[in-house]
This record gives sequence, C-alpha cells and structure tokens, in this order.
Amino acid sequence: MAADLTDFGNWLAVPSVVCLWLAVLLRAPGALRSPQQRGLWLAVATAAAAMTLNLPDVVAYAMDRGAGYAHSIGLVRNLIGVFSAGAVLYFVAAAAGGRRLCLVSWTATVAWLASLVALDAAAPAHGTHTMPPVGDPVPSLAYWLVLISAHVVANTVCVALCWRYSRRTESRGLAAGLRLFGLGTALAGLFWLAYLLKALFGSTWAMPALPLLMNVHGLLRAAAILVPTLFTFRRTASDIATAWRLWPLWRDLVQAVPHVALNKPRAGRMVELLWPPVPRNLLVYRKVIETRDAILILGEYVAPGALEDARGRVAGRGVPEQRRTAAALASVLLDARRAKLAGAPGQQGEAAGLELPAAIQTSAEGGDLAQEARFLVDVAHEYTREVKPS
Repeated sequence: MAADLTDFGNWLAVPSVVCLWLAVLLRAPGALRSPQQRGLWLAVATAAAAMTLNLPDVVAYAMDRGAGYAHSIGLVRNLIGVFSAGAVLYFVAAAAGGRRLCLVSWTATVAWLASLVALDAAAPAHGTHTMPPVGDPVPSLAYWLVLISAHVVANTVCVALCWRYSRRTESRGLAAGLRLFGLGTALAGLFWLAYLLKALFGSTWAMPALPLLMNVHGLLRAAAILVPTLFTFRRTASDIATAWRLWPLWRDLVQAVPHVALNKPRAGRMVELLWPPVPRNLLVYRKVIETRDAILILGEYVAPGALEDARGRVAGRGVPEQRRTAAALASVLLDARRAKLAGAPGQQGEAAGLELPAAIQTSAEGGDLAQEARFLVDVAHEYTREVKPS
C-alpha cells in the first residue's frame, strides 16, 4: 500500500510540473504588471523550478553524472525552494500592506539562503542532499533544520492569511484563488512537517505520502493562479454568447436607425465576433447601448396603446408571464421598424406611444447593464420568432 501511494505520487510529478509551468506562463503578462500579484506569481514560478529539479528522472540523471553534479542540483533545488518560501512571505507581507513586513520577509529569506550556503560549505564532502530512511541527513541536520524552518514558517503564515482573507472578500474569484492556494500551501506544510519529524525523531511513517503531497500541492497552486484567467474566459464566453443572441435584433434596428451605431454592421454575426469593430470587452456594452438608443427612436413610430395590445396578443399565444413584456416589445419594434423604413412620420415627445420597460429604464439611469442585456436577449429571441421583413 505504501509503495503504491509513493508510485502514484511520483506519477503525478510530471503533470504537476507541466501544469505549474503552463499556469506561470499564462499568468506572467498580467501578474508582472500587478504589484499585488507579482509576489504570488514569483512564489509559484520558483516552486515550479524547484519541483522541476526534483523530478525523479532529473534526480536520477544528476546521480548518474556523479556526486558533484548531484550535489549542485540538490543545492540549487533547495535554494530555489527557500527563495519560493521567501516569495510566499513577500506575498503575505504585501497583502497585509506593510513595507516593514516586506523588508522583514526578504531579510529572513536572505538569512535562510546564506545559512544554507554556509552549512553546505562547512559539511564534509557529499553528493546530493537527502534525508535517507536510515542514517544521518546529508549534508547535516543543521542544514535540514534551516531548510525546513523556512518552509514551515512561510507555509504556516500563508495558510493563515489565505484563510483569513478568503472569508472576508466579496469576490468569488479571489476567494476561490486564495482557498486553492491556501490548500496547496497546507499540503506543502504537511510535506515539510513530515521531514521535520524525520529529522528530529526518526519518524518515517509519513514518508510514502510525501510525493503525493508535494505534487497535489503543485496542481492546487497552478489552479489558484489560473482562477483569474478562468473567470476572464468565463466572462468572455458569456459576452460572446450575449452578442451572438443580440445580433438579429441589433442588426435590424440599426439598419432602420443607422446613426445610433458607432460602426456599421459587419457581413454576419460570425464576422462580428471574430473581428469585432470595438475592443472585445466593450462589444456587449456597445450592442446594448445602441439597441436601447434605437428602441428610443423607434418608439416615435409606435401608436399609443400598441404595447398593451401586443401584451394581450402574446398572452393569447401562451407566452410565459416572465417573457410577455419582451415578446410584446419585439412585436411593436417589428411594426415600428417597418413604419420607419416605409417613411412614415414619427410622433415626437408625449405623442410617442412606447413606454420603455423597467429593465431599460433602470439601465438608462445608470443601473444594471447586465440586467438590460438579459432582457434584450429575451427581446431578440422573441423578435426572431416574428415574421421578419426581407
């Protein structure tokens, strides 16, 4: 059972490292521009580097090259790991908003790194750094205690901070990222706690689970820093779906009232989505604003009482209550568009017969644009069910 656990943990090593590097590369442009995210990204990047040097195949290759090569790889791996722990502390200090804490975190990191180099140099000639199941740690117990202390301190503080701030934030994305990062850091803390028990008391019962703990920690940290990317992707996909559904209504209304549109309609909605005429994050905003403006103007071509009459007609067709306003508006807009294109005179001011539905009125007053978009999607859906002009 213990061997199977270790084998499974080792099997996860490559997927974990690959996921970490992919997450690091994907998040690099945004994270490096943000002081708040830079420390977190650096912690994950250096953890990915340390875990890469700890891959079973890398360790075996280093051992085959000789004791000196294995020693260099082991020392560099541990130094990078401590630097990663220092980056975690910096992330904690930056989140707490204290310049003094940031200075303390980097001072502690430099002290840990200097101590490791000094203890490694003072130890007798040795190969790779290891803590064998039987025998003394290599290069020395003091070296391993310094290494373990750096990770335990950084991980403990980080888990506490992630738990604290994930409960306070109102952002679901930030809360999810903090919890994933905190959980991954907790697993790394258990990894180093097991090494501490081995170093001080010779306890080896937890050793078979260590590869699994470390590699699941890598997967969780990769997921944590990808949360903003996933939320951005989700928002982009939602915007694309909304723009796709709004297209038939928007195109027909803009054809009737072209001056409300910032850009002329493209040849088709697929072209519009692939090569939007405005920044992609503004595509839905422009569609909603232009559709609302067109509705306001076409309201001059709606006879008094037409919207109520349309509500009665759609109710008779069995349209659900929650969609009747949208269906009625779609019906009167179709008639108003025909009248506008036919050159019929519009009615100005109070003579206009269209009163805007509440969803559009609220948005026009600075309310919820997303609510208006959802309502207009319903209007567009009902609009496509009407007999459309050629």
